[in-house]
Amino acid sequence: MSLPKDYLERVYAGVLGKIIGVYLGRPFEGWSYDLIMEHLGEINYYVHEKLNVPLVVTDDDISGTFTFIRALSDYGNSRHLTPAQIGHSWLNYIIEEQTILWWGGMGNSTEHTAYLRLKAGIEAPASGSIALNGKVVAEQIGSQIFIDGWGMIAPGDPALAADFARRASSVSHDGEAIYGAQVMAAMEAQAFLEHDLNKLIDVGVSFIPKDSVIYSMIADIREWHSEVNDWRKGRELLAGKYGYDKYGGNCHMVPNHGLIILSLLYGADDFQKSLMIVNTSGWDTDCNSGNVGCLLGIKNGLATLDRGPDWRGPVADRLYLPTADGGRSITDAVAETYHLVNMARSLHELPPLQPKSGARFHFEAPGSVQGFMSEDSITARSVVTLGNVEGHSAEGSRSLSIQFHGLAPGRIGRAETPTFTPSKEVSRYFEKRGYRLLASPTLYSGQTIRARVAADGGNTSAVQVSLTIKHYDANDELCLVSSDPVTLAAGKDATLSWRVPDTHSYPIAAVGLQIQGSGGQHGTVYLDYLTWDGTPEITLKRPYDREYNRLLRGTGPTMWKQAWIDGFDSRERLADLDYWPESYRLIQNKGRGLLMHGTRDWTDYQVTARLTPHMCEAGGVAVRVQGLMRYYALLVDRQTTRLVRAFEGKDTVLAEIAGGWEFGSTYEVSVRVKGNHLTGLINGKEVIAAEDPDHQYTGGGIALIAQVGRVGCEQVRVGSL
Repeated sequence: MSLPKDYLERVYAGVLGKIIGVYLGRPFEGWSYDLIMEHLGEINYYVHEKLNVPLVVTDDDISGTFTFIRALSDYGNSRHLTPAQIGHSWLNYIIEEQTILWWGGMGNSTEHTAYLRLKAGIEAPASGSIALNGKVVAEQIGSQIFIDGWGMIAPGDPALAADFARRASSVSHDGEAIYGAQVMAAMEAQAFLEHDLNKLIDVGVSFIPKDSVIYSMIADIREWHSEVNDWRKGRELLAGKYGYDKYGGNCHMVPNHGLIILSLLYGADDFQKSLMIVNTSGWDTDCNSGNVGCLLGIKNGLATLDRGPDWRGPVADRLYLPTADGGRSITDAVAETYHLVNMARSLHELPPLQPKSGARFHFEAPGSVQGFMSEDSITARSVVTLGNVEGHSAEGSRSLSIQFHGLAPGRIGRAETPTFTPSKEVSRYFEKRGYRLLASPTLYSGQTIRARVAADGGNTSAVQVSLTIKHYDANDELCLVSSDPVTLAAGKDATLSWRVPDTHSYPIAAVGLQIQGSGGQHGTVYLDYLTWDGTPEITLKRPYDREYNRLLRGTGPTMWKQAWIDGFDSRERLADLDYWPESYRLIQNKGRGLLMHGTRDWTDYQVTARLTPHMCEAGGVAVRVQGLMRYYALLVDRQTTRLVRAFEGKDTVLAEIAGGWEFGSTYEVSVRVKGNHLTGLINGKEVIAAEDPDHQYTGGGIALIAQVGRVGCEQVRVGSL
């Protein structure tokens, strides 16, 4: 079976529908129908401002959906992917009590329960089974909220989607929870080919037992819909027979799956009406709304999102995926679309799509802005308006239009997209909600930003165009730095290139384009693409206050340390970091802990860390880190020095020599990685080398390691070989 011709656009619509639905329903998640009607009325558009909360947030529905499916690409895009392998991906990407899941405890949170089973060595599907966890815990909603990706990578193949859904769901769920997930995934897969909603439902239920509750409930809802015109009466019937009083736990699959089917039927293919019904009806609003939005996006394409209110503009493609792979935490709907599409292409033995030679921001998806916003969206000072248009591209078909107007002397127009946590205040809000935004920046000093721009022939005169970054400073405020301007005449184009300057350990939060004129101009500059590459040249440590010639402590900046992904089990390290004498204090109570930084784009480089082992089983430095369970490392203990490849919680020793370190002494520990060759250095001297014959990890960030004990670290340097 070949991929549909409009496959990419329909996946993009599904991804957008998912995140729009989640952002719409998240502010009043868990509210009852009566409470929603009393305080908000029918939910026809975003209500975050009424409740004084951000629109784009960290959320388990989004994080789990676009993280757990990475198991497919991590294990070679095999159609034979196993539940156990998906479970290992949980352990690789999830940081305990910090990312993705609701950490409600054993026997209370279904996903937390499954995670603890996995951590204890109980592999999927036993980890999510009724036999082990009981019927109520195993049949909650989580399997459904994480399932959309499996439907989107199997277009027109509902059997494969339902089977993938079964395997993925069994990591944490069982019984009716698996059936509901299978129905949803099968419908989404078939929605690439079938436009009749009732036929989609027929396909969905064909994969689950006829004696299941989900099967019977869907039949009841379809019968009610044929007899009762008012969705409110349909909701009452559903609540009466399949409500929370009948299906216990914190958030059961059955009632919420019922609301999805009900809203689809009564919504009559209208995106806004369907989302209104599923959100106004209450219960698990963001989960249900996300599934409905995804299905209708796939089924009806981007056009369905453009009818009614502006769903896409406020979102601007933005989403967060906080995991142990911190370099992918700051992402966008287009990037995640291409990840899904390329998984499906691999399943069909097709090469990956890499628009504009693999540029990060290429704007090839219709209407996409990939997180770019004009500064009026941020500071109310801009004179630019953004849009996605056809043409003005050297290699592709679309570009980002930046219309400027009233560029009087001294006025500047900017468009920028995030590369890191947007602000300390937003970060605190996410943490308060229980879903922290753990992220490493995607852009670093020493890398080279490249962009192609073109000026419209109707511009009133030439403009000056610069690349810009914003990085945090000693007050956790954003500091703007720009490249030398290039003059762009009407009708001309230019390729910009800029090596990012040293930001002195402060993370880069945004990258963008700046337009400046000499007076009163109006016109358009088109951004064809923006990307960057190269090895970072960075020194990471506690920032230094040059004015007072001292290290910043206590009330000093915090964003520099938030750029690290903390995978240690002792939170004392983060809580008291400002007061320890070293920049990084690594404390691990049991097993191995990692403090991670960087992105998978890092390939060949050297990392050097000044480490002081105080008391530990082992410690060291990791490279090409792709999560908690996938990396190379130089590990040192009191007797040996080893180069290892970590995978699924086990080490393969690539090389080992006698001789280690002494407690209390300080060592410069370095690792060089090039191709499949690794070299370990102690105090600048090469002491060990190895090759990975499998060349398993081709890129990834760095990590500082402590194993059962404490290791201090003063600074870390990353640079080219």
